[in-house]
Amino acid sequence: MSSKSNIKHKPSSPTKAELADRFFLYEEAVQCVEAEIDIIDSLFEKLKGRQASTLREDFCATANTSCEWVKRRDTNTAICFDIDQVVLDWSQKNKIEKLTTEQSSRIKLIKENVLNAKNDPVDIVLAMNFSYWVFKERKLMIEYLKKVRNSLVDDGIFFSDAYGGYEAFQELKEKTKVKPDNDSPVNDRFTYIWDQHKYDPITGSAINHIHFKFKDGSKIKKAFTYEWRVWTLPELLEMLSEAGFKSTVYWEQADEDGDGNGEFLPQTEGEADAGWIAYIVSQK
Repeated sequence: MSSKSNIKHKPSSPTKAELADRFFLYEEAVQCVEAEIDIIDSLFEKLKGRQASTLREDFCATANTSCEWVKRRDTNTAICFDIDQVVLDWSQKNKIEKLTTEQSSRIKLIKENVLNAKNDPVDIVLAMNFSYWVFKERKLMIEYLKKVRNSLVDDGIFFSDAYGGYEAFQELKEKTKVKPDNDSPVNDRFTYIWDQHKYDPITGSAINHIHFKFKDGSKIKKAFTYEWRVWTLPELLEMLSEAGFKSTVYWEQADEDGDGNGEFLPQTEGEADAGWIAYIVSQK
């Protein structure tokens, strides 16, 4: 009879969570850069009567949006700012190096605080996925917005987004099942979990997490964590005005079931939905 010490155990296979890349998961679950660039590109041309070519992406992370931008036209350029060297290195390896040599020559990643960002004047500045809400104090937010305005050409536009509704001020979790596109580097379905972990009604500060769960039961907990202030649209519009912008809210329209349909139109009044997303288009 063999002793227990002689029994050989097969090494356990890695879990789906261990094999997954959190940045690819984020892009698959949260972003649709093709649709976003469609909106930005068409709105700029409609408002200014010309095509934009130069873009600055603040809080760029993987620079996925900027990569889509330089793919659109061979006249398009992008400069991308983020303070996280880890994500910039990931972007260089997994996004920039996947572009053609010509395309990659028109995009630049820079590790820098956006408050200290320096660039030649651009047509468009982007601050998407509520990233600029990291500025929790009014004074600091206005300082940022003024610097953005100064970085634009005379007819430039600052595009940002916002979310709200009464659910925005609640502590809750929202689960979404994600089926990756056929050409996605993510090979299997997964669940995206948006975790509004903590909200302070006195300061407006929030702590939010993103988790991912897989079919084998494994999870990536706190794949991403965000600490920001949940600003309201009136507050944002007032600060943008104080910074010198003329801003318009583009409100997401609803389908026949009352869900967002991805179409955004200018509105001066919105609906008191439980949750909504809007673009803010701010002209210099």
